[in-house]
Amino acid sequence: MYFLNGRIYLKIMTKVKPKDGNKTFCMAPWVHTYLSPQMERRLCCASREDSQNFKQYIDPIPKDPKTKISTGDVNLLTLDQHWNGDYMKSVRKKLMAGEEIPQCSVCNYKLLNSQVYRQHFNRFYKDQIDEAFESTDDSGATTMKVTSWDYRFSNLCNFSCRMCGDMLSSTWETENKKHGRADTYEKYKIWGRKDVKAQLQKFHDQHIVKEFMDAVENKTIKEFYWCGGEPLMWKIHWTAMQRVVDLGYADSVYARYNSNMSRIKFFNLNLFDDILSKFNGWQINASIDGTGEIGEYIRTGLKYNEWLENMKYAKKFVKHPKQLQLDYTVTLPGLFELDNMYKLQKELKIPLLLKKVFTFSPEVFMSPLFLPRRLLEKLVNKAKEKVVNEPQTIFNLSYLEGLDDLLKHPTNDERYSQEVCAKGWQDGKAECIRLDKIRGTDISKILGQDPEVLAWWKSI
Repeated sequence: MYFLNGRIYLKIMTKVKPKDGNKTFCMAPWVHTYLSPQMERRLCCASREDSQNFKQYIDPIPKDPKTKISTGDVNLLTLDQHWNGDYMKSVRKKLMAGEEIPQCSVCNYKLLNSQVYRQHFNRFYKDQIDEAFESTDDSGATTMKVTSWDYRFSNLCNFSCRMCGDMLSSTWETENKKHGRADTYEKYKIWGRKDVKAQLQKFHDQHIVKEFMDAVENKTIKEFYWCGGEPLMWKIHWTAMQRVVDLGYADSVYARYNSNMSRIKFFNLNLFDDILSKFNGWQINASIDGTGEIGEYIRTGLKYNEWLENMKYAKKFVKHPKQLQLDYTVTLPGLFELDNMYKLQKELKIPLLLKKVFTFSPEVFMSPLFLPRRLLEKLVNKAKEKVVNEPQTIFNLSYLEGLDDLLKHPTNDERYSQEVCAKGWQDGKAECIRLDKIRGTDISKILGQDPEVLAWWKSI
């Protein structure tokens, strides 16, 4: 509503459906809910948001006047408070109007891989797109309810992968606190403080588990997305999935996983024999970023041979292509595993989902884009040459598409100024050396497979 020349006018919200040319529309804000291990709500796991923007998380203000440290006050939101709150309503209005919003930059610019989350939601919920528009009023409020759940109940994980961090890995968090970074949880990572953790745990126990299990019991769930941390270590994963089976609607629920596949059993339950065999729809993206010693270097905690046996067992239950995929996040050391990962997918007959560590900041040393353009192209083109002339199959097409997509993005020396790039290289290398010292590893042994790459690394 607005006033003009003494008259009251109603402002009608612009609505443009995908079939009419809306390329930014995504069904996620009408059907999907995401919660981080720190009780932070976002549009989805890929959305780029600062939790402080909508005053729901841990407020760094006020600070203690003596210590200048945050008091760690929390202002968490239940799903009901969040779903038709001001933030979600504003997002829906913009997406229906065909606006490009910064939260969706990962999908808009394919920053992680060529298969974007928007495609999944719009494809999976294609029959409800019209309902999304019809159910949403001019304020952006919707009468539709959540049916797709991505709740990261904790950061519990038995790995500390090099490109991950403490927010998604308890092993990372323990390592940081053990090796001289405990002060960061007072000043910068307030969620890791004991007093704040207690508040988060209380909210989790009183609200999060209940709203999730209520949905399970009410049979309103159409899709689970189990991702961590490591979801197969969470008791609630096994409880919820078994309950869906017991309630008799597993055949109408789709279960997606990102898992390190280090374990597939929980007490007397086997993920495949007892759970997923009862579901008509499921998909597992099994995280693996290299074979053998390099794979174990990248994904600290991985026992490659045990992982391989679990994958071979899982294969027995696969009914269609891409139901089980190798979730291969290309890293700097992982560039030396391109050939082996290509061979692995052919050996297991499980396709690769090739992604990349993106440089959201210049010191991210695990990103392949950390390399200068010349060296990146050298390693990638060498791998491409070995398979480009092979007959086209599901294995080499997705592999080559992923490599081509990687080369489309600017490297650090192209994206940043010379000064910023040089500082990023120095800081990234220093962090890598710090981790190598703690973990008893040495990245130079991997980089030394190419003398030019090693020379560049030593020159930093």
